[in-house]
Amino acid sequence: MADAGVGVFDSGVGGLSVLREVRTALPAEHLLYVADSGAAPYGERPAQFILERAQAIVEFFLGQQIKAIVVACNTATAVAIQSLRSRYAVPMIAIEPAVKPAAAQSRSGVIGILATSQTLASENFSRLAERHGQGVRILAQACPGLVEQVEKGDLHGAATQAMVAAYLEPLLAQGADTIVLGCTHYPFLLSVIRAAAGPDVAVIDPAHAVARELRRRLESAGLLRAGDAPGTERFWTSGATLDVMPVMTKLWGCQVSVKRLP
Repeated sequence: MADAGVGVFDSGVGGLSVLREVRTALPAEHLLYVADSGAAPYGERPAQFILERAQAIVEFFLGQQIKAIVVACNTATAVAIQSLRSRYAVPMIAIEPAVKPAAAQSRSGVIGILATSQTLASENFSRLAERHGQGVRILAQACPGLVEQVEKGDLHGAATQAMVAAYLEPLLAQGADTIVLGCTHYPFLLSVIRAAAGPDVAVIDPAHAVARELRRRLESAGLLRAGDAPGTERFWTSGATLDVMPVMTKLWGCQVSVKRLP
């Protein structure tokens, strides 16, 4: 099983920000990525729909003989991770908003969470905020439209900048000095977010912690791929491949071939 691949999935192309960190942490691993672009964005979808999509993607990965799965989608984590872990034996590492490190490093005691409506409305987020948000004020900001901007590759346009500024303004006005990226699409907007937030505001992306945890889990199970040969990447989408491929190529940083998800 050490030579088997690691499956990574997201509602769309945003999870490539997590895949990037996984590739850096685990250069020898074979990586399989699914962008559920045909169903994106998950943020405004019913919970049952998201759960069914997540289960279908996990079933696809199992058919590809993978050894671990990374849920690179905060909304899928919030809605489906407990069900997925109870249903499947494969190791699963899931991303979630980095409330704990944000609370630890905030100087003002006010942190802002940028995320989708579904993530912020979930019981999972409520538990996370209650467990790690003691002593700080948590400002939750839903960001409808931002996922769609990334999905079409508009990372720096005027509309994207206006959305980011509008979502950050109430958080900054209330004294937030730490912003958590609670959606894996948002790291691709990091330069716009930092420009709007200013130099005194910290921005936290939890993707590195996910990659580190994946490495730890594989290592402890004796499942790290041996040798110095670089790992490969394979990509699938449930959307239109001709539309998704150029965006994924742009975000990944080199030409990728994207197959249609069965």
